[in-house]
Amino acid sequence: MPTSPALDRFLADMEYPATKDDLLREAVRDGLDPDDRARLAALPEQSYSAGWSIRYRLAGRSLADAFAPRRAPAAA
Repeated sequence: MPTSPALDRFLADMEYPATKDDLLREAVRDGLDPDDRARLAALPEQSYSAGWSIRYRLAGRSLADAFAPRRAPAAA
């Protein structure tokens, strides 16, 4: 799933290097959508040097999710 326009703007305006905690704190401060904040929260704990590296990680997660085997619903 591509990043939303709001998340793209956020990543472009962010000051780097930034840790995951920095990203989440600024996302709340900037009023970023809860879905976009959840995507940032799913990132690995590390320092990011640029917005492209975050977009790369997010794209990788989206591809992994797309090709992950679907689990059958649990029987009641």
